[in-house]
Amino acid sequence: MRNGSVVQSRSGPWNGIRFSGYPQLRPNPVYSFGFVFNQNEIYYYFSLLNSSIPSMLVLNENGMAQRFTWVDRTHGWIMYSSAKTDDCDTYALCGRNGNCDIASSPKCMCLTGFVPKYPSEWEFGDWSNGCVRRTELNCPGGDKFLKYTQVKLPDTRQSWFNKSMNLQECEQTCLRNCSCTAYSNLDIRGQGSGCLLWFGDLMDIRQVNENIQGIYLRMAASEVGGSFSRNPGTKKSTGIIVSTVLSAVFLLGITVFYIKYRRDGQIFGFSHQSRGEDLDLPLFDLTTLVNATSNFSEDSKLGEGGFGAVYKGVLKNGQEIAVKRLSENSRQGQVEFKNEIAYIAKLQHRNLIKILGCCIQADEMMLIYEFLPNRSLDCFIFDQEKGVSLDWPRRFTIINGVALGLLYLHRDSRLRIIHRDLKAENILLDNEMNPKISDFGLARSFGGNESEANTKRVVGTFGYMCPEYAINGFYSVKSDVFSFGVLVLEIVSGKRNRGFNHRDKRLSLLGYAWTLSRDQKFMELVDPLIASTFNPVEVLRSIHVALLCVQNNPHDRPEMSSVVMMLNSESTLPQPKQPGFFEETSASEASSSSDSRHKKYSANEITISHLLPR
Repeated sequence: MRNGSVVQSRSGPWNGIRFSGYPQLRPNPVYSFGFVFNQNEIYYYFSLLNSSIPSMLVLNENGMAQRFTWVDRTHGWIMYSSAKTDDCDTYALCGRNGNCDIASSPKCMCLTGFVPKYPSEWEFGDWSNGCVRRTELNCPGGDKFLKYTQVKLPDTRQSWFNKSMNLQECEQTCLRNCSCTAYSNLDIRGQGSGCLLWFGDLMDIRQVNENIQGIYLRMAASEVGGSFSRNPGTKKSTGIIVSTVLSAVFLLGITVFYIKYRRDGQIFGFSHQSRGEDLDLPLFDLTTLVNATSNFSEDSKLGEGGFGAVYKGVLKNGQEIAVKRLSENSRQGQVEFKNEIAYIAKLQHRNLIKILGCCIQADEMMLIYEFLPNRSLDCFIFDQEKGVSLDWPRRFTIINGVALGLLYLHRDSRLRIIHRDLKAENILLDNEMNPKISDFGLARSFGGNESEANTKRVVGTFGYMCPEYAINGFYSVKSDVFSFGVLVLEIVSGKRNRGFNHRDKRLSLLGYAWTLSRDQKFMELVDPLIASTFNPVEVLRSIHVALLCVQNNPHDRPEMSSVVMMLNSESTLPQPKQPGFFEETSASEASSSSDSRHKKYSANEITISHLLPR
């Protein structure tokens, strides 16, 4: 259930009997129900058992799905059941790797072996950042599984299934893939059958009063060997008292803060009246950021891009942050600054960078982000030493994560955003190598039924630009699709498209990949660093999908919704046509053409940056 682009609630996957998060969906005297899932169609259905008793399913104004039946005696409708029953049905209420139990106080707790990511916020009832592992996994060979029961199964948007495997085969498949974090039966009827695997963090878990399906969580062997409860109960009374006192103190602090804000008309030295608009983000005090970054020291510096320098900082509570500071000589300014705030602040997706706030004080303009320790994707795929640590399963996970992030921007976000600068440097990696799309300074949004536009100010990075944009300034969602295709080919090959050197010095990386695919020699494209870990079927499919994305005509390129499906299905794919910028020389000519056109209208604002915020 969604409200615009925001997920409100989720049923849990179908387990052969019912949706795992709806134990109330049981055989009853009013209606029967079922679920159809095959190569041609997917749908849920219900049928009235007694046609003389009218029944209706209603989505009310509060987003609640409710079933009503008609009562002749009272000549009115009564509610028979509701899909959302309590707060724990709110999507991802307890964040990543959290578990919601409506009978506990507080409702949210971390899964066994996990601890709150930010303990102080967790104690105050802010569970949105979820939990992280107490002990890191030791893959391969050093992990075990802990069985959880009486829970709604996690979000399956980043999962994989196989209908023919048994549970033992499912466990072994999960163990062989270091990105796999949990597994379960796909169908629980009889002795159980099929395999369902999860990758990455586990989202939207809750306790349910039903003990017919288990999920096996991957844990460090030392955690499984301990005396941890598999079905966490309520906290001790002392914990409840402490939590209540802390909550009271927190509310008192909020009250004082609100009064001061109303009195002074400013927060942390930023006057809303003087700036002319509310940026709708938490505002950081300059002194706080100076202390966090050791006065923006060189030792804290992570890199530098078109906007300015980026620094690592540590707040007093121990939280690590990345501070993006606008420099006096920056090629970007207030337009890009506000542009990035306007988009990122309103976007919530696991594969998009999270902005924590901003600072506008004196002559300083800064953006504060979550800190991602592994920096950007280009640091790995184009580096012979670091590239070894990014095996094929991780690369495939990154490809899928970026695809899901773009799908959210293009289709599911309220603003319908085109990124316009998707490249390896703008894909950041968290501590588990999960990708997050960053740098929205050049992004644009479409309203209504708009899907394309034209600009005289071409911005972005050559090597990732589609032909119609680089040459004519025409952009659409297919511009990002083209950039995604380039990125996938770079991930598979470990080579940059821009400046690619082929032995005959004519073909670009796109042209080289298309030629190899046409001649059934795709193996020659694969990065030697992943030769021992890659899955031929996944690699071939990734290359094929990428070539569909970089076709010269934007109308031939698929939408991101189709890309996501093609990457994770076994359906037959159409043959790609010749890509745009087939030869390296054509890209150079496009650059010259674009430069000359810029001279007519404005200064050339093409960015070819390599160091971006981490």
